[in-house]
Amino acid sequence: MAYERAKIADLIDGTIDRDTLHQMQSTPKDPERFETYISILQERVEWDDKIILPLGPKLYVVQEKGSNRWVIKSEAGHVFCDWKENWKLHAVVYVRDTQDKLDELYPKLMSPTQGWQVIREYYCPKSGALLDVEAPTPWYPVIHDFEPDIEAFYSETLGLPVPECSNP
Repeated sequence: MAYERAKIADLIDGTIDRDTLHQMQSTPKDPERFETYISILQERVEWDDKIILPLGPKLYVVQEKGSNRWVIKSEAGHVFCDWKENWKLHAVVYVRDTQDKLDELYPKLMSPTQGWQVIREYYCPKSGALLDVEAPTPWYPVIHDFEPDIEAFYSETLGLPVPECSNP
């Protein structure tokens, strides 16, 4: 079943009704849904680079116009790094590593103990938008969430041609 463009936009915005959401999640995806999804995201950004794959609500792997280089770019237009690198190493980071900072997020006596856990918040340097949060132990390195296999996703899962890439 193919969904109207407006329903997919509602899904992106988090305003979709529960029944439709349940139906979308429990039935096979229609073949053109990914392309519709990407086109809606593309219309909402102010830059011309082609979105290849969303990494989060305001973060994308894009194909730079002109060079065809794949990079990680925020919704605001900040280019973080090559698509295979850990973008978090190029973000603005706020670390909640004291009890006072942790207590700002949790009800009284419910926050983690500072020596056992920290909260790392990753922000876009251009817009200040929160892009990701992780809650590791204090000594744990920055987490690289995943490195997608974009070629397999496009060719095997979607059955679409893989966008040209000048930095494989």
